[in-house]
Amino acid sequence: MATTIEEPISQAIPPISVRYCAVCSFPLEYCEFGSSFTKCKETLHEEDEDLYNKYYSEEALQKKLGSISLEAQSKLEKDTAAKEAKAEKKADAALKKKMASQVTIKRIERNKRKFVTSIHGLEAFGVDLKKVAKQFATKFATGASVTKNPQGLDEIVVQGDVSADIVEMIEDGVGLLKGVPKENIVEVEEKKKKGGD
Repeated sequence: MATTIEEPISQAIPPISVRYCAVCSFPLEYCEFGSSFTKCKETLHEEDEDLYNKYYSEEALQKKLGSISLEAQSKLEKDTAAKEAKAEKKADAALKKKMASQVTIKRIERNKRKFVTSIHGLEAFGVDLKKVAKQFATKFATGASVTKNPQGLDEIVVQGDVSADIVEMIEDGVGLLKGVPKENIVEVEEKKKKGGD
């Protein structure tokens, strides 16, 4: 007679639900390791007071800091403040650099009445050059590609004299060009040197 062994019925363990911070994108309990801890706390306080109290109420903080000495606690607070100030400074510097960047649109004469238009500086505004080149090629029904200029920087070269149209597209924020400030546009015209190249 064969005996059958009954296997215990296992209960499925439900997945753990993790809530992420809207500011730093870390799980809520790890915001303190990010560079925007104060903003994270403020946002959580506005969005969900119960969760805020779970992590940052006096009781929760005492539990967390119970084993840390007062010196270590004040050092931790200073380090957090310094980290936040550094991150803010870095973000400000990046914004200033971005706002100082120029988008140069150059009309270049190739042969008599034949032109190409080159655009460089768009990448400073987070624009994907290959996608914009495709957008220009479709819009103007002409060739457009991403190449390196003599300075070694990426630029878009569009066949034809379309510099005015491109300026207009940037000013209107058409498609992928949204977010490029029109104050940063510089138009240049490069004539072919006499005597041929």
